[in-house]
Amino acid sequence: MKPFIVVPDGFDKSLFEELKKNSNLEVHPTSKVSQDELKTLLPKVNGLIIRSATTVNAELLELAPNLKIVIRAGEGTDNIDKTLCAAKGVKVANTPGANNNSAAEQAVALMMSCLRNTPFANKTMHEGKWEKNALTGLELWKKKVGIVGFGRIGQIVAKRISGFEPEVLFFDPVMEKSDLANTRKVTDLKEIFSTCDIVTIHTPLLPQTKGMVTGELLNLMKKDAILINAARGGIVDEEALYTLLKDKKIRCAGFDVFATEPLPADSKLIELDNLIMSPHVGASTEEAQFRVGEMAVHQINEFFVNNNLLNEVKGK
Repeated sequence: MKPFIVVPDGFDKSLFEELKKNSNLEVHPTSKVSQDELKTLLPKVNGLIIRSATTVNAELLELAPNLKIVIRAGEGTDNIDKTLCAAKGVKVANTPGANNNSAAEQAVALMMSCLRNTPFANKTMHEGKWEKNALTGLELWKKKVGIVGFGRIGQIVAKRISGFEPEVLFFDPVMEKSDLANTRKVTDLKEIFSTCDIVTIHTPLLPQTKGMVTGELLNLMKKDAILINAARGGIVDEEALYTLLKDKKIRCAGFDVFATEPLPADSKLIELDNLIMSPHVGASTEEAQFRVGEMAVHQINEFFVNNNLLNEVKGK
């Protein structure tokens, strides 16, 4: 009997057709199914390729006794209970690096939007206003930028903004140094938050990073400072962030990720006029979606056809 594969969260059409052509696999005919429909398919599913819409938790795993592997088409796997998967013998893998550039560029886009008030300028123009005097911005050139988490994405951000000649400080327990000019490691987050003009978050969501950016750290920031988070929700204390922005203690923040997603309609963050928000679209470029899909197709084929597990992610 052929392994049964379901791709519930959407997929590049050409890659999905390529996956279906594999004569060794049975692939569900559509590349996007509702969560209710997915529940009806789970009893016979052997392989899942998911993005962020599907959560692999106890309820899903209970309905999928024949599941062998979950591939996250992306890097973050916080929507997968990896410990429970391991206990049930379900392998977990991701597609590391495929969306790094897109996530880094989203952080830079939010950075520039905060500096130059671009979303607000656009909004007022569409309202028929000419608010030139109210929209004086700041330059990125020669600013001091703090990067919290200097892995692949953090390093790409540093490279992308290098033409603006910033001084870059980075905090990372693993990375010891950088080959980029004007870039140095610091060992105390307080130095980054108290001295940098821009702080951008690029850590995964792990037990040790959840809530890492506390109200104490946020209140160290300079009045004209900017905070960017295009990494994961839950890293920044959103209650403290709300108070900080409401009281105009920093200039602006740009967030692509939130502790609860989708952002609740009654979230206090919606009230803020100095918070630029986007709905977790850091990896949502055509190029990135193709790359993550390409990797996932290759990995599901390798696992079921060649008994080869690539990019395994284990529980922590």
